[in-house]
Amino acid sequence: MDPIDKGSVGEEEATTLDIRSVKDLLDNSDYYYLDVRTVEEYKKGHVDVAKILNIPYMFNTPQGRVKNPDFLKEVASLCKKDDHLIVGCQSGVRSLYATNDLLSAGFTDVINMGGGYQAWKQDGLKVKVDGKPEEKPQHHPEL
Repeated sequence: MDPIDKGSVGEEEATTLDIRSVKDLLDNSDYYYLDVRTVEEYKKGHVDVAKILNIPYMFNTPQGRVKNPDFLKEVASLCKKDDHLIVGCQSGVRSLYATNDLLSAGFTDVINMGGGYQAWKQDGLKVKVDGKPEEKPQHHPEL
């Protein structure tokens, strides 16, 4: 499978990379990971990388999910238009829309993470829960 896939949601074309390509960029370059899931989803677990931001693209409301009206303003307050951004969500759908919105708003280097957090976790890559690395239970010998 080709790690790069061009997907289009609007006028701009987003580049989508698989999780292994994304991990390599996050580990070996100056890319930031922009998690666009809700704060609640983020707290339940997120990718374990050094440079990470959580700015929800959508909010859960009693009427269902609604787009965050301040999403672009919030990203612009923390990132420059030429910052290198990788956008991820739970499965890769919201992040594709967010990536296209960012490109349309003039951000120049934005990549969508295909498969999202689900694919990252399924592949066994490191995740954090509530700020702590998720670890397998360890056996502690009795003193």
